[in-house]
Amino acid sequence: MIRIDRLDHLVLTVADIAISCDFYSRILGMSVETFAEGRKALKFGGQKINLHHAGHEFDPKARHPTPGSGDLCFIAETQLADVITHLEASGVAVEEGPVERTGATGRLRSVYFRDPDGNLIEVSNLIA
Repeated sequence: MIRIDRLDHLVLTVADIAISCDFYSRILGMSVETFAEGRKALKFGGQKINLHHAGHEFDPKARHPTPGSGDLCFIAETQLADVITHLEASGVAVEEGPVERTGATGRLRSVYFRDPDGNLIEVSNLIA
């Protein structure tokens, strides 16, 4: 049996790497890292999201890499009311929320919105 400890990174295929870097750094406070011959990643906590430019993906890759096919949930230290205020001030429309959901470690209060490629982004606070 294989025992998995944690997620190290995931890959998002995007239409425009610069636009994605701007969105995730400006809206979600992630840092942009350049690595391996100019590739880009978005870092937060102990994880990262590697970005692939649609049509120019790094091999090996998903069988059908497509911008806008991701559905990601992030746990925020920032209170959800402040997240919503920041999204609104940044011109990012909230699609749903706040709503209660169940996460990997317990109950969540979540808000949903989209990134520039249409990926669904969920930002959540743990409910004590």
